[in-house]
Amino acid sequence: MDRAIGVFDSGIGGLSVLRALQAELPYEDFIYIADSGHAPYGERDIEHVLARSRAIVHYLVSQNVKALVMACNTATAAAIALLRAEHPGLALIGVEPALKPAVALSQTGRIGVMATRGTLSSDKFQALLAAQAGKATFILQPCDGLAHAIEASAGTGDASKIIALCTNHISAMGRFGTETGQIDTLVLGCTHYPLASEHLRVLAGPEVQFIDNGEAVARQTRRRLLPDSLMAANAPPGRISLFATSQTQALQAAAQRWLGVSAPVGLLSF
Repeated sequence: MDRAIGVFDSGIGGLSVLRALQAELPYEDFIYIADSGHAPYGERDIEHVLARSRAIVHYLVSQNVKALVMACNTATAAAIALLRAEHPGLALIGVEPALKPAVALSQTGRIGVMATRGTLSSDKFQALLAAQAGKATFILQPCDGLAHAIEASAGTGDASKIIALCTNHISAMGRFGTETGQIDTLVLGCTHYPLASEHLRVLAGPEVQFIDNGEAVARQTRRRLLPDSLMAANAPPGRISLFATSQTQALQAAAQRWLGVSAPVGLLSF
C-alpha cells in the first residue's frame, strides 16, 4: 500500500489546498486533519499554535506519511522552521501569502492582503514583506472573525456572517479596480478565505485579480516527491481520510460541499 500525504489546518480552510493537491496529484492518498477543537489558529498566541502543530505533525509522522503539507498560513509562520529541524527526513511543505506573484501581476502597484493577525504579525510574513519593499504598496487587512465564520457556516450553510465580515474587511481596504491608486490584486493570505471567494469577488469587482496559494503548494508538493520517486502509480485514484479534533459533522459537510467527497470523519483526541 502506498504511503499517504498528510495535510492539516486549524479547521476546514485547508480543504482549499487539498482540492488543489487532488487536482495535481490525483493518484495520491491523503490524510486530512482539521484541528477544529483549537480553531482558528490566527487568533491564538504563537505558543499555542506551535504546540498544536507539533502534536499534529507527530501524529501524522506516526502514520508513516511520505510528505506533509501545513495548509495553514499561521501554522507555517509559527512552526515550520522548527518542525523542519525536528523532522529533517520529512518533505514538509508550508503555505505563505503570495506577495511576490502579486507584485508580478499587479498593474496599479497597489495590492491588498487579507490574512489573520497571527500571520500578519509573524516574523516570517514581515520578512516576505521586506523582500518586496519598494516594488508595490501593500494594504494589509487583519480579517478578525472571518475564518471562524467560514468554519461555522460549513454545517449550517448560512453565509450571512461571512458576507457581513467580507463587506467590512473589503470596505476597510479602500477602493478596488484598475485605475491609478486602486487595489487591482488581492492576496488571500489564509487558506479559509478561498472558500469565501464568491462573496469577495462580488465585493471587490470583476476586474480585481485574486491570488491564493493552493496551486503553488500542490506544484511544490509534486516537486518534493519526484526526486525520491515517492509519487504514486497512475492507478487507482487516490483516497482521502478525514479526521477532526472537534466538529466532525462540519468537516464532513465541508468536504462534501467543496471537494465532492462523501466520507465519514474520524475524531482525534490528542
